[in-house]
Amino acid sequence: MTTALRVADERPAFRNLSGMDWSLVVASLLLAAIGTATVHSASSAMSFDYMPRQALWVGLGALLMVVAGAFNYKALVDLAVAGYVGGVALLVAVLIIGRVGGGARSWIGYGAFGLQPAEVAKLTTAVLLATYLAGVNRAHVGLKEIGVAALLTGLPMALIALQPDLGSAAMFVPLVGGMLLVAGVRWRVIVSGLLIVLALAGALWFFGLHDYQRQRVQTFLNPAADPLGAGYQVQQSKIAVGSGELTGKGYMQGSQSQLRFLPARHTDFVFAVLAEEWGFLGVIVVLILYAVWILNALRIAQRARERVAVLLITGLVSLFSFHVLYNTAMVVGFLPITGIPLPFLSYGGSFTLVNFFITGLILSIDARRYVNA
Repeated sequence: MTTALRVADERPAFRNLSGMDWSLVVASLLLAAIGTATVHSASSAMSFDYMPRQALWVGLGALLMVVAGAFNYKALVDLAVAGYVGGVALLVAVLIIGRVGGGARSWIGYGAFGLQPAEVAKLTTAVLLATYLAGVNRAHVGLKEIGVAALLTGLPMALIALQPDLGSAAMFVPLVGGMLLVAGVRWRVIVSGLLIVLALAGALWFFGLHDYQRQRVQTFLNPAADPLGAGYQVQQSKIAVGSGELTGKGYMQGSQSQLRFLPARHTDFVFAVLAEEWGFLGVIVVLILYAVWILNALRIAQRARERVAVLLITGLVSLFSFHVLYNTAMVVGFLPITGIPLPFLSYGGSFTLVNFFITGLILSIDARRYVNA
């Protein structure tokens, strides 16, 4: 059987549908449904309603999840190097022929439809890192392995930072960090790594950030200093979240979204729209669904048969979790504003499809525990 065509065994991947982790599937679909409805509410007062397009992405994503779950994840492992090279090639291409949106050249496409190569690169980098670290047959990874992992991660990070899209670039840090921790890293290496990160952060602040990026950090520290300028977005977001109170104002009744006070309300700040319309109770429901997705994915990692599968799920869950953590903290002013969307809820084709594919990939890994594939 060839590498490219290796699919789930000739036998069914799951002995029966009851063997599938339905909680992961249901959580994904419920989050996507909530996201589609919230995108409609957030964009209904805009010149274009993004709900039909988001519903199309969700439908395609659900189909992609089924396909990914049916294929043998080992096909991706076998093609890890080729996939990584392809992801890097897309990042190079977007710097040359990409479209500018939101201040960054981060899209390749035509008309209303496009691909964000950064999302593809996250996945291909995760597969290659898992494949590489799985080959280390020691209790702890050494400096050589850490260095190689840093280089593999640093290349796509650098290309994404050149767009410039520092938010997407930063998402590679939890990706590689989670994998290295599971692969085995000594504490002295962790401490040394943190010191290096602090030094690099200082250098980035003085030499690597644009003025508007420094302003975002300064706005995070003191948003009231410029409430009508750089601090406007976070101030309006906090008003939206706070005004939702316990039960919210009702669907499509939020003043911050319907009266257009809240910018980027269908993408980066969709969580603020949700909080205003459905209040604390709605937020809790969504966070519980995220917890269900994360905990069940980790449970699948625990019972996975192979080291590469454990590492791959760890990296993908770290990436997913950090998106949720950063975005929800950002909309309430706990972290600086960056273009980090919320999985399954924020509008976006590439991001939605990748999240569904990741879900299917985790299900594929779970299915392999039943067969000698």
